[in-house]
Formats: sequence, C-alpha cells, structure tokens
Amino acid sequence: MEILISPVKKIEGQVTVPGDQSIAHRALFFASLTENAVEIEGLPATGEISTTVGCLKMLGVEIKNKGKNMQVKGKGLHGFQEPDNVLNAENSEATACLLAGLLAGQPFYSTLTGGSVLRRRSLQWMIATLQQMGATVSGRQKDRFLPLTIRGYDLLPVNFTLPVPDALLKSALLTAALYSRGVSEIIDFYGTRDHTERALCYLGAGIKKLGEHHLRLHSPAKLKGEKFCLPGDFSAAAFFIAAAVIAPDAELYVKEVGVNPTRTGFLDVLRQMGAQINTLNTREYSCEPVADLHVKGGKKLTGVEITRGMLPRIVEEIPLLMVVALAATGNTIINGITLLRQGELDRLQLLSSELQKMGACFEMFSDRLVIRGGAKLTGAHCISHGDCYVAMSLSTAALFAESESVISGVDAVQAYFPSFFKVMTGLGT
Repeated sequence: MEILISPVKKIEGQVTVPGDQSIAHRALFFASLTENAVEIEGLPATGEISTTVGCLKMLGVEIKNKGKNMQVKGKGLHGFQEPDNVLNAENSEATACLLAGLLAGQPFYSTLTGGSVLRRRSLQWMIATLQQMGATVSGRQKDRFLPLTIRGYDLLPVNFTLPVPDALLKSALLTAALYSRGVSEIIDFYGTRDHTERALCYLGAGIKKLGEHHLRLHSPAKLKGEKFCLPGDFSAAAFFIAAAVIAPDAELYVKEVGVNPTRTGFLDVLRQMGAQINTLNTREYSCEPVADLHVKGGKKLTGVEITRGMLPRIVEEIPLLMVVALAATGNTIINGITLLRQGELDRLQLLSSELQKMGACFEMFSDRLVIRGGAKLTGAHCISHGDCYVAMSLSTAALFAESESVISGVDAVQAYFPSFFKVMTGLGT
C-alpha cells in the first residue's frame, strides 16, 4: 500500500489522538490482577492491544466490550489458568515483557513466543533477573531470546539497578515483584517512562518513589479499581505537533493528550529550538497527567544539541526530531545513540537513508547523529520498510517538500493509527 503526499503551506485545526498504547498495555495487565471488574476507557484499536487481550484471555481473563469501553474481570494475583497453547506476543515487546513478569509468579508451565522481529530482540537482562528471583525460565541461545518456557514460583524480592534505559525491563520486574513476599527495590538512573509505577499506585499497590531514581515495592498486594481512563497517545500526537512547528503558518490544538514528563522530552526540545507550544487545561486521568496543547507555527527554529541523559524521554520521537531538525537553522546533534537498542538504531538508519532521497543530509558517528539543518526537500518515492514510525515521519517531511512524494509500505500505520493519513492531510492547506 502506498500514499501520495502533497506539499502544504499551512497547518490548522484541532486533533484528538487515540488512547496511549503504552499505558493501555499496562491497564489491561494490571486490571487483570485486581480482584474486581475494571472498566478501561480509551483503549486504542491497534494490533498490539489485540495481542495483549488475546494472551490474557488464554490465561482465563474475561475481557468484553462495554459500550465504547472494555471491561476486564480481574483474577487476583493467583486466579490465572494454565494456557493450553503457546502464548504469542506477535511483535509486541510490551506484551511479551509484561506477560513474562506475570507468568514468573504462576505455579504452572507456559510457553511464550513472538513474531520474527521480537524473536531477534535480546531479553537477557529480564530472563536472568527472573531466574534470580526464583522462576524457571529457559530461552534460545543460552536464555537470551524467545521462545521462552516459564514455570513460576513463590518469588524472591528483587533488588536491581537498570543497566540500560529500558522501561519494559523495569515493568517486567515490577510485575514479577508483585508475587514476592517482602520489599523490592529498583534503581532507574535513566529516568525511563513511569507508566507502570503510576498504574500500580492508582490500583493500590504499595509502591513508592524514594528520591528521583529509587523505587520501592512492598508485596504481596491486593490491587483494586473500578475505572481506568487513558489519555491520548503523546507519541501519536507528536507527528501533528511536528507538522505545525515546521509549517510556515500554523495554529493547531491537540486535545486530551498525555503529558507525562517521562514522555514529553520532545516538547522540551522543540521549545529549545524556538517552537511556541503552550500547555492548557492540565488535569489527571488515572494518575497520568493530561493536557491540551496549543501549537503556533511559523517560528524560526534553530538546531540544538541533545545530551545522552535526554534520550529516554524522546526515544520514540527521535525519528520525528530528525525531520524537524531538517527545517532548522544550523545543525542538530543527538548524543548517546549507543544507548538505543538495535531495533531503534535500525529505524534511524532506515529513515536517514530514505530522507536522503528527498535531499536531507545526516552524519552518523559511533555515538552521535548529526542532522544538517536548512535542507530544501524535494519530492521522492520513499519506502517505509514496514515500520510505522518511518512511514509517518517520511509523510510529515513530505508535507514540506517542494513537490509531491509517494510513500510505499504504509500498511503498518493501519495497525498503530488507522486514521493517521486522513487526519494529517485534513489539517494541511
């Protein structure tokens, strides 16, 4: 599937994005651990969320539609049933990691696999730590890769310092720690996204933040809740925000979007570059900060330097930042790219090669990426390589090329944000 993108001069309007996918995974898993029925409002209709729902149903969780919402009937910590088939996380790393943490505490045998992309992703730290906690976990290539076989146990508390900026590793261990007896402590010097901590706190787990980087969880705990409301997905909203920032003339409102500070480093970078973005009507949904954003385009942008410490807060938006940086005066430098996982580095390399077809210029060194600003983009025929972030980033850049562009392989966007192209093209004039 391919799409034709025509250049625009102005971006204006109002947009509401689907519910946050990262929070949605956690809402489904932790609602399943409660001892009552929890209604989840705002679940996005994505392939990854369908995968999580399917796996939880195989463990005996009752999940059904309730109007526009989804109702999850919790099983408590120990009410899950042994699956009669292999649990397949497809290519959803969030599903796989949260599922591994949950299964590590179950007194039965299970097998967990995934799609071709996920089976190439190393889960070494997660597997080794679950083993240290007392679970029997085996995987391919010396317990590094899916498929995994897991037999749970009464787990020991975990005391762990994150060796890499990986929020899903942290989430898997916190999920497993719910099944231990005692106090677990996790040190996260990278400041990775904290959706798991917020969800557990909202549902009544004994979790506390001690200082900026130190988490403490008392377990076992009884989770309870009635309704979980999801904010709009910031990573989806970022594409519209970027388009408005780049446009010569723009006024855009993004409604009800999540503004969790562990996720919104992209806004900080854009403001540092000179963009005008105002945060309005700040409130809270299920312990997550939410706001409306007002973006005023046409401002002069200048290149900036991104430090290693900022990467965890902008990891999903780095491809989009590459596009914005092309419209800025001067160079933008992103340091610390060795902190990125292989899949994330592959995405940057794919995107840079495709944007070069449009006239962009990049230099990738061992630990930094340099984006040359002031590029005059021309229309081109680009390929997404099956990556929705690459497809949407290329489409955003194509809005401001000097002629029409064709983006091939945009099917992946359907699974993440089905109405993306309709919304994006509807904002431009």
